[in-house]
Amino acid sequence: MKESDFFIRLRESGITLNEVQKQAVLHTEGPLLLLAAPGSGKTTTIISRIGYLLEGKQINPKRIKALSFSRASARDMKERFEHVFPELPTVDFSTIHSLAFQVMKRDFHKRGLDFRVIEGDRDSEEKDAAEAGQPPLSKRFLLRNLYRSLTGENLTEDQMEELATTISCIKNKKLPRERWTSVHTDVPQAAKAMEVYEAYKLSGPDGRLVDYEDMLTLAEQALERDPSLLRTYQEKFDYILTDESQDTSLVQHAIIEKLARRHGNLCVVADDDQSIYGWRGAEPDYLLDFRKVYPNAAVLYMEQNYRSSQEIVHAANEFIKRNKNRYAKNMMTQNPSQEPVLFRRFSDHGKQVSYLVQEIRKVENLAEVAVLYRNNSSSIALMNRFDRAGIPFFMKDSDNRFFSHWVVEDVLNFMRMTFTEKRPELLEKIHSKMNGYISKPQMAALKELGVGESVFDDLLAHGLLQDYQIKPVAEIRDTFRRMRGMPPLQAIRVIRNSLGYEKALDKLSARLGFNCEYLLGILNALEEIAEPLETMEQFAERLAYLKTVLQKARPKKGQAAVTFSTFHSAKGLEFERVYLIDLVEGTIPSEHDRTPGQMEEAVRLFYVGMTRAKRRLELLSYRKKDKQDLQESRFMAAVRRIVNPEEAEDRQARPSPGGAAARGRQAGSSRTKGSTEGASSLASVRSKYDDPEYIGSIPFLKVGAAVKHALIGRGVILRLEGDEIEIRFDSGDRRFSVGTCLRMELLDAAT
Repeated sequence: MKESDFFIRLRESGITLNEVQKQAVLHTEGPLLLLAAPGSGKTTTIISRIGYLLEGKQINPKRIKALSFSRASARDMKERFEHVFPELPTVDFSTIHSLAFQVMKRDFHKRGLDFRVIEGDRDSEEKDAAEAGQPPLSKRFLLRNLYRSLTGENLTEDQMEELATTISCIKNKKLPRERWTSVHTDVPQAAKAMEVYEAYKLSGPDGRLVDYEDMLTLAEQALERDPSLLRTYQEKFDYILTDESQDTSLVQHAIIEKLARRHGNLCVVADDDQSIYGWRGAEPDYLLDFRKVYPNAAVLYMEQNYRSSQEIVHAANEFIKRNKNRYAKNMMTQNPSQEPVLFRRFSDHGKQVSYLVQEIRKVENLAEVAVLYRNNSSSIALMNRFDRAGIPFFMKDSDNRFFSHWVVEDVLNFMRMTFTEKRPELLEKIHSKMNGYISKPQMAALKELGVGESVFDDLLAHGLLQDYQIKPVAEIRDTFRRMRGMPPLQAIRVIRNSLGYEKALDKLSARLGFNCEYLLGILNALEEIAEPLETMEQFAERLAYLKTVLQKARPKKGQAAVTFSTFHSAKGLEFERVYLIDLVEGTIPSEHDRTPGQMEEAVRLFYVGMTRAKRRLELLSYRKKDKQDLQESRFMAAVRRIVNPEEAEDRQARPSPGGAAARGRQAGSSRTKGSTEGASSLASVRSKYDDPEYIGSIPFLKVGAAVKHALIGRGVILRLEGDEIEIRFDSGDRRFSVGTCLRMELLDAAT
């Protein structure tokens, strides 16, 4: 089939490609990096390319492998392909994990080894284990028990998630054992726990235990170790395509590189500006070094956005240029001008939620609305208020951990104590988290006394307390009695303050490495839920009801409902109107976004959120939450300056002068770079912050000067060489890129 005939056939199917997309379809031989901006039609381009291989070049479908990062993405590509090319045979669409599992399984079979996968459907695992009368053999079960044996402490749900993520990151980055401690985590003894976990998996009598990350590392090792196995898979596929490659880890890249080494026909579709999974091992730097791995690679830029209005494209395109390590793309659109990007800053957090309820209840088609946030904890207040307002919603990534969190259970146990003082097992759960200083031996002695009228009176009457404990325990007893019949909001505040629970959380966090702000955020969310309720019974019922609502808040086909989602889970989605909320310092960027690399990923995450919007984009912040004064996110302030350069302090945006399309860019006019062109596509955005003379002219940038880092605090400059600065803080010495610190407004003179 002629090339022109194929594109005519596509137009008849309703698909018209621009010039860059056509080049991507036709560039079938040799390595190709296709950099696709948000809304640029990458899935359409990928399936068109596969269609051309089958129809235009008559390639056997079994010789084509299409890989994606997630099962949902692989399924979407397959469905889209079959819809556009119903008469063509389908090709092999799968995840990289699925391919790795096949390789690992074949390797184990060749070597006569047994294995057992310990990850999957947790409900199914627990059901099978119950029927067999045994505990579930799962990754989480093993980690929980091994950690308890190692430290004597139980992992909380949050620690369990963080430990599992840390292990995943280490394996995906291919870090050797001596570098395991280099991955930051708040879980005490995480590296040691991983050592014990890895050793245990090798010790089973029924073969090796394998988790999802093992599938990748074992497959990559097998391909490296066994030339015949590698040749088998190299000869199986002549064409390999990978989608969402900015989310691909180093070990995944290594597997793909080995498979493509023989024929070199590799098409990598990615956007380095949307790489947001560094915390679980994604390696965007691999894309920036693509020409080092594949020197003869072509690089094509799909820069035309078909999704968003001129105002949104302009704001997002200028915002992402804050980042230094990126390809110098310039997203543009021919879409018409729509609404200005809007900025709203409320006096407190509650007014932000009230505004969302008020505005969204006016919308006719709720399916076209999304509320996006950095942290899942933001969804609780939304869910509570939207449910009360009768506005249907669903959660893109619902997290039931809130309602089963130990802080929630603690608060309920405190409330239960107001109904009865006869239950020592209740006091046992909370005695170490309030002002009485009751010890474990004292609790054991109390339980041996049997059930009396009051656990507090028993403690006071039977000589179980030291003299210094008598007064605080009597005060605790009296406080619980005053709480009987108290409204739940008032009760929570008494628990936090009078009973000393908030101080106990602070001490617990310091000792065990918990994130105290997160724990206090749970208490704040509980207060939000409790506020309109009259009794503690109603509060407990409301929590149980919301837990059920959350479990059922799943998308249903044709359902008219608002989407609640984290920035991460919203990637790949689009909506007519998008609200980005909780835009305050410490949330986005978070207090953990300290290094230049972490800050650049935070910028990319914000960019992903912005580019979900088609017509209307609103950025929401507030000055106060729970009596704490908060600063507006520097990202929100940066976008305001982009939209209103002449009036940066405006609280309501006007349409940006001109649009992205008004700058003379036409459809299909994106730059293309063949294999002979230089690496100038790799990009640093050049600015005054990259100019040594400009940096040298800044008065406070001198060795010995006192400076303030926005996230770390005060320090003294120890060394300044070129773009590198070393600063001594109370927490230790740190090195940074001067240009990045200035560009992101992280560094200033200490006052």
